[in-house]
Amino acid sequence: MTPTRRRLIQAGSLALLALAWEGGVRAGWLDPLFVPAPSAVARALGAIGPEAFRLLGETLGKALLAYALSVTLGVGAGLLIGAVRDLHDVLNPFLVALYAIPKILVLPWILLIFGLGVTPAVVYGVLQGFFPVCLLVAGGVRDIERQPLVVARSMGATPWQLYRKVIFPAVLPAVLAGMRLGIVFCLLGVLVVEMFGGIRGMGFLLTTLANAFKAAELFAATALVSVLSVAVVLALESLNRRLSRWR
Repeated sequence: MTPTRRRLIQAGSLALLALAWEGGVRAGWLDPLFVPAPSAVARALGAIGPEAFRLLGETLGKALLAYALSVTLGVGAGLLIGAVRDLHDVLNPFLVALYAIPKILVLPWILLIFGLGVTPAVVYGVLQGFFPVCLLVAGGVRDIERQPLVVARSMGATPWQLYRKVIFPAVLPAVLAGMRLGIVFCLLGVLVVEMFGGIRGMGFLLTTLANAFKAAELFAATALVSVLSVAVVLALESLNRRLSRWR
């Protein structure tokens, strides 16, 4: 199937879903109080658009800062832990355990320590994004075949050359997979803090609209966040394809 045909089928499927949704509301099969029609959502988007886009920009800024820190710390720690066997054997069980613990449990402590504002949102976003990146990179390093490493060492490669020429190109798919997961977790973390911490941003707007029972506006704001998330993941997927050719 050609890319053009695939995109047409995808667009047609979304259009049919929107028409079925609109028809279901107009026919009375769906309660517009809880499931507003797409046309009502579009009108609501026009009404809340300026404020929603401004708050979405604030949330995205916090998420990107958390994401940059998560990737930097996660990739660095993952490369180190994966390359040193003793360090991996000691720390990996703790990392897995910390990754499995629901991070929402530490959110009250983060708010207590850092107060309200940008800092707790970024800290919680980093906490959400760090572990998947670190664990994937460390696992990718552990899965590297030993033969290229032995050959590089036998040819006199320095530790820096070993990382740059052998380890990092081999672990690049794991790094990119971690980056794709990391951005989703960071955005989720920032939204959670905004929702439960009452911090200005898109999460706070979603909570406000839900409490006010404004279903159409809530659907519109949710759609904005969803489109942003999908766009970021698709951009990282495109980066993945380009870097895979370089690798």
